[in-house]
Amino acid sequence: MRLALIGYGAMGRLVANLVTSQARTGNEEIGVTLTSRDASQSVDDLAASLRGHDVAIDFSVGTAVIAHVRACALAGVSLVEGTTGWKGQEADARQIIREHNGALVYGANFSVGVSVFYRIVSHAAKLMAGLDQYEAFIEEAHHSRKRDAPSGTALKLKDLMAEQLGGDVPIASTRAGHIPGTHRVGFDSAADQITLTHMARSREGFAAGALLAARWVVGRKGVYEFSDVVDEILNK
Repeated sequence: MRLALIGYGAMGRLVANLVTSQARTGNEEIGVTLTSRDASQSVDDLAASLRGHDVAIDFSVGTAVIAHVRACALAGVSLVEGTTGWKGQEADARQIIREHNGALVYGANFSVGVSVFYRIVSHAAKLMAGLDQYEAFIEEAHHSRKRDAPSGTALKLKDLMAEQLGGDVPIASTRAGHIPGTHRVGFDSAADQITLTHMARSREGFAAGALLAARWVVGRKGVYEFSDVVDEILNK
């Protein structure tokens, strides 16, 4: 598998380190590495840089995602999209992939643990749906450099809970220091409170999930959420 990296910040470097440490008898390698400046070139030039790769992993910025989706589709390169803050353009991304018969895996969070947490929260919300005395809430905290708030993970949790509970679920966001990522879901009543928490200890789990998705998507066509990757693993 020949891998391209789009964006070479903290996450891009973690993915590169994982590829180096987990190299499978020489069958995996990083080809081009595109910094934010490189990735801002025209779509055609970006596609030219990507040709010859099997898959690209993008951890850049939300405003550049559609250009990166288009460039990968033109180059015939599958894309793992780890950037958040582009949910409003999801329909455009899906249309580009359909037009070019490409492949895309995206997710608000590429942690396998978070994917399991989604399922736990969804089931908890289903159990609480008939208990009117409880009110649901979400709290999330990330490092001060994270640009989007609420996080994509918190918005996904909100959607999952709303499917079971109906109505709106409030989200409180904190941006401070070096917090890798914490999400807490709660159900509060006058008598007691129930909470469920996922706490990331480092960003390595996100990088590992992105690399897992890259290996999974090679040879496939269509648009998938990271949960589809995890579902297949859990159902084996």
